[in-house]
Amino acid sequence: MKGLPAETDFVVIGAGVAGLRAAIELASAGRVLVLAKGEIGKSSAPGKNPPAATLSDEDEISLHLQDTLAAGDGLCNPAAVKALVEEAPERIEEVIAWGARSGRKGGKLLFAREGAQGHSRILRAPGDSVGHEIWRALYAHAQALKNISLLEFQFANGIDTENGGVTGISLISDKGLPEQVQCCAVLLATGGMGQLYRNTTNPAAATADGVAMAFRAGAEISDMEFIQFHPTALYLKKAPHFPLSEALRGEGAYLRNIELDRFLGKYHPMGELAPADVVARAIVHEMEVSRAKDPFVYLDLTHMSAATVQKHFPRIYATCMQHNIDITEDLIPVRPAAHFAVGGVRTDLDGRTSLAGLYAAGEAAATGMHGANRLPGNSVLEALVYGARAGKSMREELKQPKPKASAQKKAASQNGPVDAGIEEIITQIQDLMWNDIGLVRMRKNMQNAIGKLEELTSRLAHPRTRRTYEAANLHAAALLTARSALAREESRGAHYRVDNPAHDDKKFLKHSLVKADAIRFV
Repeated sequence: MKGLPAETDFVVIGAGVAGLRAAIELASAGRVLVLAKGEIGKSSAPGKNPPAATLSDEDEISLHLQDTLAAGDGLCNPAAVKALVEEAPERIEEVIAWGARSGRKGGKLLFAREGAQGHSRILRAPGDSVGHEIWRALYAHAQALKNISLLEFQFANGIDTENGGVTGISLISDKGLPEQVQCCAVLLATGGMGQLYRNTTNPAAATADGVAMAFRAGAEISDMEFIQFHPTALYLKKAPHFPLSEALRGEGAYLRNIELDRFLGKYHPMGELAPADVVARAIVHEMEVSRAKDPFVYLDLTHMSAATVQKHFPRIYATCMQHNIDITEDLIPVRPAAHFAVGGVRTDLDGRTSLAGLYAAGEAAATGMHGANRLPGNSVLEALVYGARAGKSMREELKQPKPKASAQKKAASQNGPVDAGIEEIITQIQDLMWNDIGLVRMRKNMQNAIGKLEELTSRLAHPRTRRTYEAANLHAAALLTARSALAREESRGAHYRVDNPAHDDKKFLKHSLVKADAIRFV
């Protein structure tokens, strides 16, 4: 890997699917610098849902579109959904041509079904980690392109602007020193913000960096109130909250409460195949009813073929076996965990934000495609399709006159003394979000969270180290999420309020928009 340049054509922050796909698109136009905040392949590779694509003989693009619109609960941007479902097959075939291995039988691709999907369109790979397989192929392809430089352990902490346009980025290098890189365009492909919550399926790196940087630079942020919780994360003390794929329920797994009764039929006619937010809230209600000190429910695969389970879900099987749970014989303790941020940096369908030269793609972006709730399987597709679209659009920036970057004085060091209480602050943020801005929300609780978050502002006003920047980013995203949730006085998709349980289409069939702390609906 090459060293950090002082200047390049394009900077891509994030080395996941969206970032790599954009970088590949940009490589023919100029020099591309891809930055990962951790070790590439560990902090960057997707660990969420395998992609859904209309490649199955039994499926149609129109049906995938309908399922996506239905999951979005009235708030999807139809043009964004149309672009996704129409372009997804080409993007999938493309990455297969670049070396991604896919499950096949008799020469045909294999598909599975997940919750809220009307058809089997979740692409299979050898094993059950197709998202990682797609990432692996993209990474290998990107490495082979001479114009792409991939650097690890580079922590971007600011978007540099001049005269209303992007001139580059500020970062903390792998040596802990402040650096700046000038460029004509920046792509935020920083992934999610699950570390806002005490319980999350997201990696430690998911600290809302892209959203926070964009907000501080003056870009518009949208739909932050819609946080999707994975209904069935493995729940064991001292074990990661590993997401047990919704495809398990698609294959026939049951959910049982602490008394071993199946319960989802009481909450939705689709039972175990109900939308993720419905399943998650049903689990929470069952846990509350149990009044257990440490509540959870069970995912039950014991009635399914052991051979089929091991063949289709080897990674889940192996992970649970590491914790002495044989999913073919044992009930699996689960409960919800924060999983996917529907909202993010507001963009058009080509990744452009409201700030000239700044782009976003993947989970960090908000095109309106997911509406109020993401259809399972669409996240990796979003990264592929909109990563490619952003890359194509960014190439045009080379033709535009660039704002001139004035000489900026770097801080003496980013290795200043660590705030001894920073981990306590992060824990406080996570607890506030989990308790008051979680799966079920109420005005009083949200106001409480906002007040306590505002009290922390002065503690995080002048970050210097990587960890204090992560805390500041989480704090900024927490306030954006909490204020947006308070402003949406209805329940829709992944946003559920006990005090406003119904839709209010007259006032809120719109997207929330935040800029400079002002919230409006558009």
